[in-house]
Amino acid sequence: MKRILICGSNGLLGQRLSLLLNKQTDAEVLSTSHHRSFVFDRQLFDYTQLDITKKGDVKSLISSFQPTVIINAAAATNVDWCESNREAAWKANVTGVENLMEACRKVDAKLVHVSTDYVFDGKGGPYDELARPNPISYYGKTKLAGENAVRASGIPHAIVRTIVVYGYGVDVKENFALWVINSLREGKKIRCVNDQVSNPTYVTDLAQAIIRIIELQREGTYHVCGSEHLSRYDFAVRAANVFALSPDLITPVPSAVLNQPAPRPMVTGFITLKAETELGVQMRDTTSGLELLKSELFDTRRN
Repeated sequence: MKRILICGSNGLLGQRLSLLLNKQTDAEVLSTSHHRSFVFDRQLFDYTQLDITKKGDVKSLISSFQPTVIINAAAATNVDWCESNREAAWKANVTGVENLMEACRKVDAKLVHVSTDYVFDGKGGPYDELARPNPISYYGKTKLAGENAVRASGIPHAIVRTIVVYGYGVDVKENFALWVINSLREGKKIRCVNDQVSNPTYVTDLAQAIIRIIELQREGTYHVCGSEHLSRYDFAVRAANVFALSPDLITPVPSAVLNQPAPRPMVTGFITLKAETELGVQMRDTTSGLELLKSELFDTRRN
C-alpha cells in the first residue's frame, strides 16, 4: 500500500489533494502543514503539524511515517512578499525542499514537487517542458532553485509546474478568481491587467494530474494548466459572466499602472501535450472551471 505524505495540506491545492486522495485511493495518507490544526479535522483525516523548514522535524516525521511518496505543495507564493523577504522566501522555497529531499533519500521515497510558470521570463510563452527557464522575480528564482535541487538530488521525483491556480478552499488566501468574484459581488470597481497572459488552472485538474503521476509512477517534469490562454482581464470578465456579475466594474490596465514590487513574466502559458499524453488527463477550459467553482461556492453556502 502506498503511504503518501502531503506537505502544505491547509493550502488550496493541499486541501484538494487531501480530499481526493482520502476518497479516491486506498493509500494511507498523512496531511501536514505548519499550522497546528487541519481544516478538515471533522472528517477525521490523519494530520500532524510539520514545518518543512525545520530539518529535524522533517527527518523525525518521515522516519516515523515511512512514506513511499511525498507531495510538496508547501511554498511561499506571494510574489511581492518574496521580493522583499528574500531570506524567508529562500528558506520556504529552497531550504524546505532540500530537507524533504534528504529525508526522501533515507526512506527511499519519491518526491512530487509543485512549481510555477514564474521560472520563465514571459518572453516566449507558451512553454513546453524543454524550454529554458529564466526567472525575473525573486520568487521565480527560489522556485527554480528548488527545482534544480530536486533534479540534482538523485532521488525519484516529478516536478509539476502550474499557473494561476483557482478554486474554493476552507480559510485559504484569496486566489485571483475569488478576489474578482467577491469584489464584483460587493459592487467594487477593480482593475485587472490586460498584458499578463497565461493559462488559469482549476485546482481539481491540477490535483488529479498529481494523483495520476503517483498512480502511474511517472517521473520527470510536467506542465499542467488550463486549456485557454488569456489575460487576467479576460479571465476576470469570464468570471463575471459565469457568476452573472457586472463586467462593467472591471477596467483593463497595463501592468505598469499597478506598480507591483516584483516583476512579472508577461506572456507565459504552457504546452500540456506531455501531461495529456503520458498521464491521460484532459485540461479544462476556463468557463468549465469557473462553472465548477460556482457549484462549489453554492454548495458551501447551502451547507
